[in-house]
Amino acid sequence: MKILVINCGSSSLKYQLIDSETEKAIAVGLCERIGIDGRLVHTPAGREKLVLEKVLPDHDAAVQAVLSALTDSGHGVIGSLAEIDAVGHRVVHGGERFTKSVVIDDDVLQAIRECNDLAPLHNPANLIGIDACRKLMPGVPMAAVFDTAFHQTMPKKAYTYALPYEYYEKYKIRRYGFHGTSHSYVSRRAAEVAGLDYGNSKIIVCHLGNGASVSAVLNGRSVDTSMGLTPLEGLIMGTRSGDIDPAIIEFISKKEQKSLDDIMTLLNKKSGVYGMSGVSSDFRDLEAAATGGNQHAKDATEVFVYRTAKYIGSYAAAMNGVDAVVFTAGLGENDKVIRERICGYLGYLGVTVDAERNNIRGKEAVITTDDSRVKALVIPTNEELAIARDTAALVSGLQ
Repeated sequence: MKILVINCGSSSLKYQLIDSETEKAIAVGLCERIGIDGRLVHTPAGREKLVLEKVLPDHDAAVQAVLSALTDSGHGVIGSLAEIDAVGHRVVHGGERFTKSVVIDDDVLQAIRECNDLAPLHNPANLIGIDACRKLMPGVPMAAVFDTAFHQTMPKKAYTYALPYEYYEKYKIRRYGFHGTSHSYVSRRAAEVAGLDYGNSKIIVCHLGNGASVSAVLNGRSVDTSMGLTPLEGLIMGTRSGDIDPAIIEFISKKEQKSLDDIMTLLNKKSGVYGMSGVSSDFRDLEAAATGGNQHAKDATEVFVYRTAKYIGSYAAAMNGVDAVVFTAGLGENDKVIRERICGYLGYLGVTVDAERNNIRGKEAVITTDDSRVKALVIPTNEELAIARDTAALVSGLQ
């Protein structure tokens, strides 16, 4: 079965065509600068990357460009669209209704629209991608795979905010968590690599990238996670502040004469390690600046490391122990120094990093010594494969 995986952003569209039998990508690509000018980067498996400057006025045009690239006689990978058996769509927010992936129909689309207020930057873009694919591929079954679904197993004590209960009743204000597809895939794969029984394990997943989150996975179920109602809560990120005293919003607003919209832009796009360092949201730039003596860059990295270690400690307490700590996503998979520094706080858990094992980038590995009581691992995330797996299972159920 060939599954097309679509991940739509406001001005971008990432895609993979995956063979569900071999679980290998047949082609991967990215449409970017949608609505500005447009570019398609298309890479067929085992062949050269192709970059096409192509006018992409909207997501309909982007989806059409993807389908044309996949079927092109020169650089395509399938003979016709009839070879695509199903489409899996990443959807950021599913609210409380969706606890698992679902086949898309009109009722599902309406329920996703009702979550737009909870993810105004993401869900509308996801819906645009779904609508475009349905228009251009009528009759092809499609599935929605939600970032929030994996975390719907959190108990009430973990997802409840200390606000008047009426706001939960009226608006469903609670912790939802994100990166769920990644946390699900990585925690399960970590159990396999570490030789743990996934149904009887305590795993902490650190998804560390420009967006970052930590989850506590107890016996294969998410019981807590750092992101909240929105992806702004939790860890310090590339440009997001993570946890702050809410009174800071009022304080800055009055001192700087900023509107609420201004403050939210500040917290989402101008804070995090970028705001603290004044250098960049990219940790490679921070490392270079720190090496050059930039104290702000050094401080930003140390605060990030410290905050991550604190979350790991709190989730070890929440699960009354931990078997494995797992690093994934761009930073977690590729930065050996950050991993080592975070693990440096975890000696009380029995975590001892093996420098040689930790000297890797983007590979699956146990990075702790054999005598460590708690294993630390690197597991590259594969959200697209997870989406393809769910989509294939749902579509098979329709047959």
